[in-house]
Amino acid sequence: MKALITGASSGIGRDMARCLASRGYDLVLVARDKERLSQLSKELEEKNKIKVQTISMDLSIEENCKELHKSVSDVDILINNAGFGDCGNFTKTDLNKELNMIKTNIVAYHILTKLYLVDMKAKNSGKILNVASIAGFMPGPLMATYYSTKAYVVRLSESIREELKKEKSNVQISILCPGPVNTNFNSVANVKFHMREASSKNVADFAIRKLLNGKFYIIPGWDVKLAIFFSHFVPSSFISKITYMVQKRKLEK
Repeated sequence: MKALITGASSGIGRDMARCLASRGYDLVLVARDKERLSQLSKELEEKNKIKVQTISMDLSIEENCKELHKSVSDVDILINNAGFGDCGNFTKTDLNKELNMIKTNIVAYHILTKLYLVDMKAKNSGKILNVASIAGFMPGPLMATYYSTKAYVVRLSESIREELKKEKSNVQISILCPGPVNTNFNSVANVKFHMREASSKNVADFAIRKLLNGKFYIIPGWDVKLAIFFSHFVPSSFISKITYMVQKRKLEK
């Protein structure tokens, strides 16, 4: 069994790699940080006696995504995890960083999901996990671009799930929707959370367990589950006010 994980050099991606390695999966780890990938690869191979392939690649470049699929075929699990955020007033945040975010958080997910889904449908087996967020279920003033990218991931995955169900396919797609997680996301996004942050390891272990059990919505923590549940019944205008206050506090470093 083989799993491909993007954004695997740190945070949830790294911890999901450790979790799958402990279950005997061979791994293909993709990220930009070549040194971290090498260190993780050595750790996993020595501890778990598995095969690990590392690929240092910037997935914000469309052709790299296509090349990744060409060079790594026949995976049993694809985990789209690479991504980052940014915080600030939409008119003041950096346009180039936002465009790069859209390419990483949306375009790369779209390309890899599509290409690997075609392969999986042809053999009628396989699992895809798209890492989304609680942000995908609500408006996010002061993090407008990031919230929008995660909404895309949620809706894309929900739509694909229904297509697979109608086709009675054995291929599975799932989405991981955590709240704040203790990773290096905060430093990249220029924010400081003032609320409880989940352990990256706990989220990763929970995600892999639920993925292997066939769960579609993978939501760690009852507080996150309740927030998503109530988002379906509360007007978006009210949620916008709440999320604005939350994001504003993040900017208060």
